[in-house]
Amino acid sequence: MRYIFLFLLLVTRLTFSQELLVEFNTSMGSFIVELNQKKAPITVRNFLRYVDEGFYDGLIFHRVINGLIQGGGFDDTMKKRATRAAILNESTNRLSNVVGTIAMARTNDPNSATAQFYINVANNTFLNYQSPKQPGYCVFGRVIQGLSVVNAIKEVPTHQIGRYRDVPEVSVIINRVRRVEQKLNGESKPASNLILPVAN
Repeated sequence: MRYIFLFLLLVTRLTFSQELLVEFNTSMGSFIVELNQKKAPITVRNFLRYVDEGFYDGLIFHRVINGLIQGGGFDDTMKKRATRAAILNESTNRLSNVVGTIAMARTNDPNSATAQFYINVANNTFLNYQSPKQPGYCVFGRVIQGLSVVNAIKEVPTHQIGRYRDVPEVSVIINRVRRVEQKLNGESKPASNLILPVAN
């Protein structure tokens, strides 16, 4: 009977646990992101494939502007890493581009997101879905711990390298991104304005 109870308890925990957590270990510290699989299943599945393959390891935050920090595309020599096919834009999921959320970068084509992402360091609600003509950007998670690290990254001095603007003068390296199992206490802190998060 005891073993049946333990089995049922385990099944219940697996059934109702919605938390999918990843830890970003960067050259400026670590932060933890909670992914929203329920509201953005395609995007989360795509993102986790890149995570599990170690795709993001050694890449940088290549764009730091007033309102967001963007990464997931280039190494510290500004060499672009090849990606898989683009995914469907799930921006109609009603998740909002507010401080601390993570969303997918893309080109002018709404369904062009691949691996590049950005983290909002301001309330950028104008990036939300508005209409088919203003499809917005898909939010798929939020920073639940280490937002101070994200805010430190947003303050780094930037310069231009070739055609790429707003590149940190000293590379902010993503050492690794890995799944984690425990949810820790988060923090939040607002900020201000921005330019659109376009995938380069």
